[in-house]
Amino acid sequence: MKLQEIKNIDISGKKVFIRCDFNVPVDEDNNITDDRRIRSALNTIRYCIDNDCSVILASHFGRPKGGFEEKYSLAPIAKRLHILLKQEIKLSPNVVCDETLKMAKELKTGEILLLENMRFEAGETKNDEELSKKLASMAEIYINDAFGVSHRAHSSVEGIAKYFDMDSKAAGFLLAKEIKFFHHIVENPKRPFVSIVGGSKVSGKLEALYNLVPKVDKIIIGGGMAFTFLKALGYEIGKSLVEEDLIPEALKIMELAKQKDTKLYLPVDIVAAEAFDAEAIAKIVTIQEMPKSWMGLDIGPATALLFNEALADANTILWNGPMGVYEMEKFAKGSTKISHAVASSYATTVVGGGDTADLVRITGDEDDMTFISTGGGASLELIEGKILPGVKALVIEEDN
Repeated sequence: MKLQEIKNIDISGKKVFIRCDFNVPVDEDNNITDDRRIRSALNTIRYCIDNDCSVILASHFGRPKGGFEEKYSLAPIAKRLHILLKQEIKLSPNVVCDETLKMAKELKTGEILLLENMRFEAGETKNDEELSKKLASMAEIYINDAFGVSHRAHSSVEGIAKYFDMDSKAAGFLLAKEIKFFHHIVENPKRPFVSIVGGSKVSGKLEALYNLVPKVDKIIIGGGMAFTFLKALGYEIGKSLVEEDLIPEALKIMELAKQKDTKLYLPVDIVAAEAFDAEAIAKIVTIQEMPKSWMGLDIGPATALLFNEALADANTILWNGPMGVYEMEKFAKGSTKISHAVASSYATTVVGGGDTADLVRITGDEDDMTFISTGGGASLELIEGKILPGVKALVIEEDN
C-alpha cells in the first residue's frame, strides 16, 4: 500500500486544510489533562507554516448533541495551540457559516484558523456531501493527519477528500507514521511476536483476534474480556463481565490458536471484589475459587508473573487494552505490572488504544514505549486488515 504523503506534494504558498484529532481529555473545569494528540499534530502544522502556507485546522471534540455547545467548544484547544506554536490562532464562530468561510478566504500566509467543533454540524457524522463540498471550498490542499478518526467515513475525513486530486491531498506526518508502523508490525514483525489484548469486551476486538491469532506467536488475553474465555472453558466467573453470546466465538478463537500453534494465555488468578466500587472489599483468588457473588476487576499477581514470563523473549509486542479497572487504584496493579514489563522489554513495543495510552502515561512508562498510537478504533481496524475510509482516498494506485 503506497500512501500519498505531504512531503511528496507541492504545498508551497497554498491554503491547506488539515484534519487533526484534537479530541483530548479535559477535567470538569475544561482544562486539558493530556495534550499528546495536539502535540502529535505539530510537525505537520509547522511544515505547512514553513512552506509559506495559510492553515485551516479542523477537529471534533467530545460528543455534542446538536449545534453549538459551550462545553464542546474548541476554545481550550486554540489556547493550547497558541502556547505550543507561539503564534495567534484564530477560532471560527462555527464550522461553515458565512463568517467562517469569509475568515478562511481572507487567511494570509503563515496564519492559522481553527474551525469550531466539526460535530456541531449534524452532517459531519453522516458524511454529508454538501458539508464536504463547503469544507473543501476553503482550501487548495487537503491533509489528513487524524489517525484516530480515519476509520470513520465522516465529511471532514472521507467526504472532503473526493474534492481534491492526488496531487492536492495527502497524509500528514502523524497519519503516515501510524499507518506504516501498524502495517509493518502486523505484516512483517520481528519474532517472537506477542500480542496483549485487554479491555472490557470481546465484541469490539473479535475481528482483531481472528486476524492476530494466525500472525502472532503468543497472545495474552486479560481485562474484562478474559472472563468470556474463562467461562467458555467452564470456570465459575461469579458476577464478572461476560458476553454470553460470544462464548462460541471464544471457543473458536482458542481452537484456531491450537491449530496455528499460537500460545494463548489467560489469567490464572484474579483480584475479585464484592462490587464495582473503588472502596469494595477485594481479595486475590485463583480462577478455580471465584466466589459466585463476587466479580473480577483485575488480573492477580500470579497472572502478572505468568504474562511477564510470556513477554520475556518477545521481539515485537503489540498491546491494546488494559488488564483491569485501572481507573480505580485498587484494581490497577495488574495493568501497571504489565505496563512496566512491556516498557522494560527490548522488543519493539506498540501501544494502541486510548485507554492503554492513558494507562502508560499514568504509570510513567510512556517514554519507554517504541510507539504509542493516537487511535483506538482505527488501530484495531488496521490490525483487522481493513483499509480505513479516511486513508483509502490517499492510497496511490500502483501499476501492475
